[in-house]
Amino acid sequence: MLASIHSLSDRATNLLHKIGWIGPLLVRLTLGLVFLTTGWGKLHSLGDVTEFFRSLNIPAPGVQAAFVSTIEFAGGVLLIVGLGTRIVSALLIGVMAVAIYTAKLPELHGVVDLANTVELTYLVMFVWLVVAGAGAISLDRLLGRLLGPRLASAGAEPRVGVAP
Repeated sequence: MLASIHSLSDRATNLLHKIGWIGPLLVRLTLGLVFLTTGWGKLHSLGDVTEFFRSLNIPAPGVQAAFVSTIEFAGGVLLIVGLGTRIVSALLIGVMAVAIYTAKLPELHGVVDLANTVELTYLVMFVWLVVAGAGAISLDRLLGRLLGPRLASAGAEPRVGVAP
């Protein structure tokens, strides 16, 4: 009985390792689509975004509105294809941290309220992408495989900035 449970556990673990690429892909596609659409919307209403940023006392609201909108839109596109995932995710962590601090924090009454914000959920997902990388189904991985030998022969670390 114990041997059959162990065998079943091994088979389940092997299956999960084979489909491990699904997690990063789904997270990237979901976040990418969300930020592509919000960035696109912000880029097409920069005046409104600038006024909102001004109401939050964000310095240089016009510049910040264009910057954040561009990061969200371009970052969303790059996440979908899995290119520069760690860098894009790090930039979007900054965007989410500022959003939490400026727009959400005044409304929060504790950690539970913070945990219930979508911004924190996005931030945590971006942290995971920074740590884990884009995954197997990504341009990061493809470029790492194509350029890895060339980078290694040039004395560079072949996997720097490329998803494992």
